[in-house]
Amino acid sequence: MRHILPSDLSPFLALARHRSFRRAADDLGCTPSALSHALKALEARLDLRLFNRTTRSVALTEAGERLLARVAPAFRDIEDALDDLNNLRGTPVGRLRLNAARISSKMVLLPYVVRFLEAYPRISIELVVEDDLVDMVSEGFDAGVRFGEVVAQDMIAVPIGPRQRSAIVASPAFFERHPKPSSPEQLKALPCIGLRFASGRVYAWEFERGGVDLSVEVEGPLIVGDQDMMVDAALHGAGVAYAFEDQVRALVEEKRLVRVLEDWCPYYGGFYLYYPSRRQMPAALRAFVDFVRTTAAAPG
Repeated sequence: MRHILPSDLSPFLALARHRSFRRAADDLGCTPSALSHALKALEARLDLRLFNRTTRSVALTEAGERLLARVAPAFRDIEDALDDLNNLRGTPVGRLRLNAARISSKMVLLPYVVRFLEAYPRISIELVVEDDLVDMVSEGFDAGVRFGEVVAQDMIAVPIGPRQRSAIVASPAFFERHPKPSSPEQLKALPCIGLRFASGRVYAWEFERGGVDLSVEVEGPLIVGDQDMMVDAALHGAGVAYAFEDQVRALVEEKRLVRVLEDWCPYYGGFYLYYPSRRQMPAALRAFVDFVRTTAAAPG
């Protein structure tokens, strides 16, 4: 086997992290074609195939998995050592990759990101929005934002934003044609807008009052895969929607949506910024976590 330099492994690590030639090439600042040539050259020098490639997917071979398991921690240590030099600067420098569900990115994360970038102009942030949970480490993310109940227990979690409460809404025109429900069970007789998760499961609406918990499997002519689309459909009179209070507050105040069953709408723990435990936290991530903690604790 010919001598291989650590820099020769960068294309391998990028593709192992992204599982996409386009995204890995963007990360490295090269073309997908150049990345493909570099990987073929590495595989030729190792005399081993590291990836199984098809037109639709990229997957590590057994050899690729074993190589990744050995070299990824070493490269992480190198990144930590280089990032430690940030402590010698007055202002942190670096790049963060954050992963968040669509609703959490819009409702809580993006305002923090904008204010953080104003305070730390030498840090850049890539925000990837996807509703599926991802493996933070293998996918190369520094942190993510999700509801507290879905955050893995081995992650460090910091509250970001206030507690969230649900809201049941429909348009005024809808309630001119249909009666307003006085109990969650009456939703079964109304056309409701369903929400299908990326897993394929359709959400059963959750309610709580006086210590009584209810779960209602609603029905209707429309199912969507996004909560913002759910609210938009309600605005157009398509049916009753299950949203977050903060998401529809202005629309209710403007009387574009009518809220019902308010006394049955429970509070949730809210969103959390979470990240994997590491021996040494990158300076940019440390700055962002401290910014979130300080901002969230500030009055008003």
